[in-house]
Amino acid sequence: MQQLNHQWNAELYNEKHSFVYEYGTSLIDLLAPKPAERILDIGCGSGELTVVIAALTSEVIGMDLSPSMVQKARTQFPSLSFRIGDASNFKFEKQFDAIFSNATLHWVPDYKKAARCMYDNLVLGGRVVVEFGGKHNVQAITDRLRSTLRQWGYTDQAALNIWYFPSIGAYTSVLESVGFKVTFAQWYDRPTELVDEEEAILDWLSMFAKPFFKGVADKDCIEIKNEVQKHLAEQLFSNGKWYADYKRIRVVAYK
Repeated sequence: MQQLNHQWNAELYNEKHSFVYEYGTSLIDLLAPKPAERILDIGCGSGELTVVIAALTSEVIGMDLSPSMVQKARTQFPSLSFRIGDASNFKFEKQFDAIFSNATLHWVPDYKKAARCMYDNLVLGGRVVVEFGGKHNVQAITDRLRSTLRQWGYTDQAALNIWYFPSIGAYTSVLESVGFKVTFAQWYDRPTELVDEEEAILDWLSMFAKPFFKGVADKDCIEIKNEVQKHLAEQLFSNGKWYADYKRIRVVAYK
């Protein structure tokens, strides 16, 4: 699995993919922040969930690997603390009561190091509450993308594996291997409505699948994206709306 340099477009993210953090609000209910807690938000993006957590607890820090996302978060919420950091390689001087992460950990190829970092940065009795892509997440989209890239002769791009979409058993075993006690684990199907009726899949590919198009000629990129969307209509277009075939995993574990 490769971690490529994914340049996030913070404006496109907020304009057409705000569902990423909007769906995450229910994860905050599972987190149930307490007033005196210190909480880390891993993969905070542009800070929309960090600010919700901040209203419920005494201290929260947002961390994201993307400089553009962190800058956007700092601009939107200047009273909060945001920093650039790698989920698989971080260390804070003071430990946290809880670590929260929404729609991020599937971007972290070294998931074992990420689990160890979360464990080491928690107080004894502290908890992690995370949600990210689970087994078979966006498989319809990615299968079609890979097959189309191969048809166009881009075999190296088609072979990329940039995400970690585990089963419940696989991920809970990772957490347990570093010392966590898992108390809750759920995999569920979450068809996710996309915004633009005309270019929904094209926009999704531009936002989340950019590494697959490295080295692809610009004119071919447009044709490939259009072809992928055309072939997915039967599966993912319903009643005038596009849906991405999201599968999610939610886990709560304690140190």
